[in-house]
Amino acid sequence: QVQLVESGGGLVQAGGSLRLSCAVSRNIFVFNAIGWYHQAPGKQRELVASITPAGTTNYADSVKGRFTISRDNAKNTVYLQMNSLKPEDTAVYSCNAPSPGYGLGSSLSYWGLGTQVTVSS
Repeated sequence: QVQLVESGGGLVQAGGSLRLSCAVSRNIFVFNAIGWYHQAPGKQRELVASITPAGTTNYADSVKGRFTISRDNAKNTVYLQMNSLKPEDTAVYSCNAPSPGYGLGSSLSYWGLGTQVTVSS
């Protein structure tokens, strides 16, 4: 079993910053990628950013230039630095790791419980 635990969410004013952490109970290089997703009430969960073992990163257009995904391999932790936050970023942020041989967000992937990010105007 793989456990993912997110932390770092909170309430912040528009224009502010937060850093989210995703602690993974297994060597993160085991996974094809680690991704950060967000989901607002009544909205579909969306991929925000991802990182591969090779260091390749991908970002949703809505967060490019504002968010940065990174990792600490020794700590098996993936971070999401969120700058210039907007009210539209308000959501539950969850990290995801696929089971071996499967893709991010697939039915055979592991999810954390999520951390709430609320951005006030």
